[in-house]
Amino acid sequence: MPLFGRNKGPSWIEGVRAHLDGMGADEGDPVARLAGLVERLRPPRRRDADHVARGLRSLVEELESHPGRRGALARDLRRMLATRNAVGFFTDSGILPATGFFTEMWRIVGNRLLPEVPDETELRGCLHRIFDRRDDWRWLAELPEADVERLWRVLLSDPAFAVPDTALTDEMLEATLVLAYRVSGMGIETELKRVGAETESVAPSFRAVAREAQQFVDGQRARLSDPARPAEDERQLLVIIDQCLEVLERAKRAAKRSGTSLALTFLMKRSVQCLRRLEVLARALGARTGQSGQSVEQSAPAVVLAAVSAEAQRNSLRRLASQTMSLLALRVTDNAARTGEHYITSGPDEYRAMLGSAMGAGFIIAAMALLKIFASKLSLPLAGYAILYSLNYGLGFVLIYMLHLTIATKQPAMTAQTIAGYLGGDGQGVRGEAIERIVDLIAAVSRSQIAAIVGNVIIALPTAMLIGLGLQHWSGHAPLAPEKGAILLADLDPLSWAPWYAAIAGVFLFLSGLISGYFDNKAAYDHIGERVARLGWLRALAGPERARRAGDYVQAHLGGLSGNFLFGVMLGTAGTVGVILGLPIDIRHIAFSSANLGYAMVAYEFRIEWHLLAWSALGVGVIGFINLSVSFALALWMALKARAVVFTQTPQLLRALGRRLRREPGVFFRPPRARTEAEEGEAP
Repeated sequence: MPLFGRNKGPSWIEGVRAHLDGMGADEGDPVARLAGLVERLRPPRRRDADHVARGLRSLVEELESHPGRRGALARDLRRMLATRNAVGFFTDSGILPATGFFTEMWRIVGNRLLPEVPDETELRGCLHRIFDRRDDWRWLAELPEADVERLWRVLLSDPAFAVPDTALTDEMLEATLVLAYRVSGMGIETELKRVGAETESVAPSFRAVAREAQQFVDGQRARLSDPARPAEDERQLLVIIDQCLEVLERAKRAAKRSGTSLALTFLMKRSVQCLRRLEVLARALGARTGQSGQSVEQSAPAVVLAAVSAEAQRNSLRRLASQTMSLLALRVTDNAARTGEHYITSGPDEYRAMLGSAMGAGFIIAAMALLKIFASKLSLPLAGYAILYSLNYGLGFVLIYMLHLTIATKQPAMTAQTIAGYLGGDGQGVRGEAIERIVDLIAAVSRSQIAAIVGNVIIALPTAMLIGLGLQHWSGHAPLAPEKGAILLADLDPLSWAPWYAAIAGVFLFLSGLISGYFDNKAAYDHIGERVARLGWLRALAGPERARRAGDYVQAHLGGLSGNFLFGVMLGTAGTVGVILGLPIDIRHIAFSSANLGYAMVAYEFRIEWHLLAWSALGVGVIGFINLSVSFALALWMALKARAVVFTQTPQLLRALGRRLRREPGVFFRPPRARTEAEEGEAP
């Protein structure tokens, strides 16, 4: 059976052996030979994890059983390391750049237009030549950790690495100092001081890192000059690094309360990366002198592989954008998660309150739908329509928010964040015992969502009909012509562009959730409410006390006000943008679609064939389903990415959901009945 699929059979290992036999010579270019070996290991398909694992395992077995080939590879690797500057690799690879997003973006774009010439005097330049394809990082990420450590041990066991390399050790010591002094400078940054009392000890702790690192490096270098001297112990340095990491963790928790900024989040992330890299270097240097309790094989492979993978993605715009956006994503989704808790009902009282607030929103939505219909009759330029529609939607949504009413489609973007919070975070998976708790949450979200939809639709539809009949009675003629009714019904056709337009509205719903989180964070970080209360004209007009109350309201509700108004702007301008670009861009929203169905029935004087009415009602249902599913899917995806959630128990969760549906299907549609005291006493 072929070892590596159709293109690479048993002859693959023969090619690897022949290549290894040609390595290790004193003459020639070791980097070219290492690049040739990587070319043979590279999978034919970039995500072929099985190929990658078997290839690495076969290489390790070959090196273990043939000392000559192992020695050839070790000599080339040692020669490359000994003759290249490695400080930049240790201090920068895999660590956020000191430059900003746009500087990095233009550097990457420039390198795409005119490929850079790698500096092969630097280890980083050699790595760019060895891993010369953009997607090399994908298969590097598939390498089994155990096999990487095994390869590391095999190479280090060769006599080529038996004698410590003074040049490489000195490079590692220099990198230790660079990282330590970089960290000490971060400790006095103004952004960290803004977090609060939790970070009062930042500067002294970070200065201690530089002081202890200097002492450790001086001791290590003295021992390189005089091997008889005792090696400097790195344990005190590791203790101080742990203290700094603890301070940064406190700062992170404080930022969740007081708000954060891109600069602060960037600073804390880069500080943690530098401290982790400094920790690995200290352990590796301690291992080289026999002082560390952890061997080089244990301490180095993971960080080296991560750094190599980062170098392979150095010119990736996607990685840069992902890194930058994820810096604030968690903070934004945390705000939405707290808001989402208010959209989830647990008992009958909360369920009835949700239904009532959704019904209240239905009245306002019916009026907003009619205002848009009237605005469409005006003779305006395209910009005029966009402004009127945006104000209609935006101010209407703000009014609904200020009255504490509920729009059904606003829920998924908020509740998805809450579900993601239950699933875990920071790369940790969810424990098995939490599955039932997640099922409870999903059931509560389901019935809350259904209550909101029913409340919006059952009021918006009849309210629209009543408003239409009232206007007809007051004016003596129908407010809408049958031709307009036909247009409204055509907009609900599930086989038209309506589902696509509903998906666009779902994207806007998702974005409005992010906007709300962003402005909530901005209000906390920049103290927007206090600044509003200090406005001179507001204090003169309303008085200091009313100005303070206005500031408090803005502080507490800036996210909701901004998210709702800008959501309305997105809905109001979508159709105009579509007309200008000549593209199928518009929106369909379930609540407004149900109101439009009511106005269409009035325009037809309720003489609509039953099959057309049923088809339009189906269109409303399809629009609602797509609104909710798109916004929920995007919000859940964002929340999981931001929290680095590792959720591998999908089959267990689906089975638990199935059991709950069979046993208690009603809990997904209505709240469980409150148990009496007698029933509580009978419970086991």
